[in-house]
Amino acid sequence: MKKSLYKLSIFALALGISFAAQAHRAWIVPAATVLSGEDPWVTFDAAVSNTIFHADHAPFRLNGVTAVAPDGSEIELQNAHTGKYRSTFDLNLKQKGTYKIVSASDGLTARWETEDGERRFWPPRGSAPTPEGFAKEVPKKAKNLKVTQSSRRIETFVTAGEPDNKVFKPTNVGLEMVPVTHPNDLFSGEEAEFNLLIDGKPAVGAKVIVLAGGMRYRNQPEAIEVESDKKGKVKFTWPAAGMYWMSISYSDDKAKKPATQRSGSYTATFEVLPE
Repeated sequence: MKKSLYKLSIFALALGISFAAQAHRAWIVPAATVLSGEDPWVTFDAAVSNTIFHADHAPFRLNGVTAVAPDGSEIELQNAHTGKYRSTFDLNLKQKGTYKIVSASDGLTARWETEDGERRFWPPRGSAPTPEGFAKEVPKKAKNLKVTQSSRRIETFVTAGEPDNKVFKPTNVGLEMVPVTHPNDLFSGEEAEFNLLIDGKPAVGAKVIVLAGGMRYRNQPEAIEVESDKKGKVKFTWPAAGMYWMSISYSDDKAKKPATQRSGSYTATFEVLPE
C-alpha cells in the first residue's frame, strides 16, 4: 500500500493541479506518430485543457512521464520545457518499432462523514497523499466511509519504421488498454478494436468517449460514446482523419481491502490517417 500511495503522490505533483480539477482534460500529443529515416526525432506537447489539444489551462508536468522504447528500456526526454500552459519535449527514436509514452499512478482515496454530518475527504484538496497521512487521517470506522483504489493512466504512441506490439504488455495494475488494432496503424472509415483490462481482468462495461481535435471550431463535440462488452472489448469506426483523444472510465466494488471500491481512468491520443 505504501508504494501505491507514493505513486499517487508523485502523479498529483506531476499533474500540477488539484484532484478537484477533473473536468479539465489531460493529454500528451506527438507532432507525428509514424516516422522514418535513419535518425528520427519527434516533438510532444502535454497540457491540461478545456478544449482538446488547445493549451488553455495548465501545463502537464513532466516529472511523472516515462518513454518506453521497443525493447522495454526507458529513454530520456530531450529538451524538456514547461511553460505557462503547456509542456514540450523531444524523443530521439534510435530503435525501430513502437514506443509508449506514459504517465501512470495508482493509490487510495477516501471520503466519509463526521458525527455532525460534515463531509470529509482524503487527501485534502491541493494536498498530495502519503502513507503516513492515510494511516493518521483516515478513520478505520466512520459514517459512510468509502475508500477507493484509484488508478490513472495517460498514454500516447509513436513508431519508427514498422509498428510492433512489444510495449503493449499489460502491467495488470489499474485500468489499461491492450490494442487489437495497432494505434499507429489507424485510418478513417476503418474500425478500431481495443481490449480493456482492470487489474489484468476484462473491464466489462467501461465507458469510452472519443473526441476529435479541433473542438473549438465546431458547434458540437461530435463525441463517439461506447461501452466495452462482456470480454472487455470495445469497437468503433473512425469517422475522419485527424488527431483524436480517447477517455475511458471504470468502477466496481471488487477492490481489495481496505478499499471498498475501485475506479480507473485511462486517456490516450491517436492519429488517424486518410484512407
